[in-house]
Amino acid sequence: MTRISVTVDGTTYEDEVEPRLLLVHYLRDRLGLTGTPVGCDTSNCGACTVDLDGVSAKSCSVLAVQADGSEVTTVQGLAVNGEWHPLQKAFHERHALQCGYCTPGMIMAARDLLRENPAPSADDVRHALEGNLCRCTGYQNIVRAVLDAAGATEPAAQEVAP
Repeated sequence: MTRISVTVDGTTYEDEVEPRLLLVHYLRDRLGLTGTPVGCDTSNCGACTVDLDGVSAKSCSVLAVQADGSEVTTVQGLAVNGEWHPLQKAFHERHALQCGYCTPGMIMAARDLLRENPAPSADDVRHALEGNLCRCTGYQNIVRAVLDAAGATEPAAQEVAP
């Protein structure tokens, strides 16, 4: 067992973990933060994306011991005092989900994009979300939601282009 200290959604946890425990399983099974889903378990789908020290990371490809001393933000940690983050609101208002399985990862990857580029184009959004797969929505409403959250206006031609 290895001792770790990690701050998750503003709370610091000190734990003993097996060196092979994935961060996604630590978050879900040890901390009870089930908002971060286990998608493909191979880092292909992006559903498990979290913020790790200010950068989006697929938590199924990070060991919990690698997060020692780090700050992790999950989709559950975005809301402040019960108030949804602008991305969470936009995804809800734009119906940017169907089954919702990919939504946490999409939101976290979009958050990373908006930190780097607060006024992205639709193409910028699509490029930033390439590592996150959705099998339900066709991505149009996801792109619109991210643009709404950014405060960007959507040119009609970009809005519907695949």
